Amino acid sequence: MTVNFLIAPDFAPERFGGWHMLNTALQRRSGVGLHLLTPAGAAEQAQLIAQGKADLVYANPFDATDMIRQQGYVPFARPVARYDEMVIAAGVQSPAARVEDLSKGLRVALTDNKDVKLIGLRLLEPADITEADIQWVPVDSYQAAARLAIKGEVDAAFFLAEAHASLSRMTRSQLKVLVESAIHDISHVVIAHPRIQDQVPAISAALFAIGGDTAGRDILDALGLPGGFEPMSQEDAEFMIDLMDTLLD
Repeated sequence: MTVNFLIAPDFAPERFGGWHMLNTALQRRSGVGLHLLTPAGAAEQAQLIAQGKADLVYANPFDATDMIRQQGYVPFARPVARYDEMVIAAGVQSPAARVEDLSKGLRVALTDNKDVKLIGLRLLEPADITEADIQWVPVDSYQAAARLAIKGEVDAAFFLAEAHASLSRMTRSQLKVLVESAIHDISHVVIAHPRIQDQVPAISAALFAIGGDTAGRDILDALGLPGGFEPMSQEDAEFMIDLMDTLLD
């Protein structure tokens, strides 16, 4: 049986090779056949999941919440000390120096990433800005969001913090960070569909062992996850989901 391993489409482009390296290493070390799926966006990811093609998923916390509670996926791993923080940034020419300087009616560039939007809306609360006060400008990538902010075509852009840090030095020099979250309890997670639970012990053992040698450390560096992965219990997942629910309230 081949297990489809789906990766959430919100990683920086330069991490693409790292996921292929990890997939190959997990196959070799676990003895489980893995087929990597890297959807181009949220719509393609949703389609693959709806079609039952996602057996193993590296999911963002928002999607993981639904998949665990509504679809029966079981969490078993998460990156070590790698949290899903987000950044609100503006172009350097913007008069805003902090999030409180933003005004209602602002234009915000946003990728189709629900957890980034959720946290971003919380960070806008000090400016007394709600979702109804925002003109959303959808973009396909964080690079596109950065370009709009730099050109002044939007007042601000929402970024996954890691994606912002992965922008080129030149791009980041033309942006200024207005605020960055520091929640520390929300992260991507690795979850498995019940139909492959018999394969999870071998896969998880191989995943947790990555980083134990030079080749494994190279893979983790390519992923931008130098700490590797650690076990995540159902209780840990429920705590994170409760926190997500709090952010939604």
